Amino acid sequence: MLHILTDEQHTKGTFGMAHSNDLNEFNRSLLRAINDSSPDGILVVNRQDIIISINQRFFTVWDIPCIAQQPEDFYNKPDAPILQLATERVLDQDAFLTRVRQLYDNPELTDVCDVVLKDGRTLERHSTALLGNHGHYLGRVWYFRDVTEKKKLENELRLLAETDPLTGVANRRQFYRRANEETERSKRMSRPLSVIMLDIDCFKDINDRWGHEAGDLILQETTIAWREALRVQDILARVGGEEFVVLLPDTDLIAAQAAAKRLKQSLAHRKASSEQPDIVCTASAG
Repeated sequence: MLHILTDEQHTKGTFGMAHSNDLNEFNRSLLRAINDSSPDGILVVNRQDIIISINQRFFTVWDIPCIAQQPEDFYNKPDAPILQLATERVLDQDAFLTRVRQLYDNPELTDVCDVVLKDGRTLERHSTALLGNHGHYLGRVWYFRDVTEKKKLENELRLLAETDPLTGVANRRQFYRRANEETERSKRMSRPLSVIMLDIDCFKDINDRWGHEAGDLILQETTIAWREALRVQDILARVGGEEFVVLLPDTDLIAAQAAAKRLKQSLAHRKASSEQPDIVCTASAG
């Protein structure tokens, strides 16, 4: 049967197609604007892992030379080559690939994590599935942002918050945190744990006679000597003016007594202060 459109129907049909074309053009323009202005490297794939969209920033963030004229040249192609280039730049490649495959195989999963690269930079990765109106899986979008400077600042702030600024050893706050961790580990693994309290003898007299600057130098020289006498896993902290504490994981009482003796002896043949060679410094330990 032949159907003839009325002028009104024809107008509506024409308008519908025009509206659809305008909407498609708008969507393409919107996607282009997002890709061009985003600080993130963006990769979008469909459920067959075919690239639907990728922006120039993706190549910049990953330090991948764009081997094509435009990012659009990668559209409608498998993401495997891009994934391989990215993986080659990751420090822990096995963990990276395992997580990528896990996210592809489980559309319900989202991901926010840090990816450390071989060049020392850190990328923050966000990934989420694209779902249709009825919840069916359409693909996945990946965002990558260089957060190296942010992480560096966070580490510096954390170091300031947990380190004694004069001596560079742990402060009271960090000691209590580490002590709690080591105590729990000691209980869980039935391993010995010891603590040594250290006090620089007559420190007030030193400050009164030679001044606080000399006292500061003594604190610095003393902690250097003690750090050299301790193991890597031991934790030295300044908890007061001239008061220090050492946490000794996996150390019984006999070994702790030997360590305390070693710490006291480490000051015997060392100048208490290169600025004040006449100062004699000793310490008490228990």
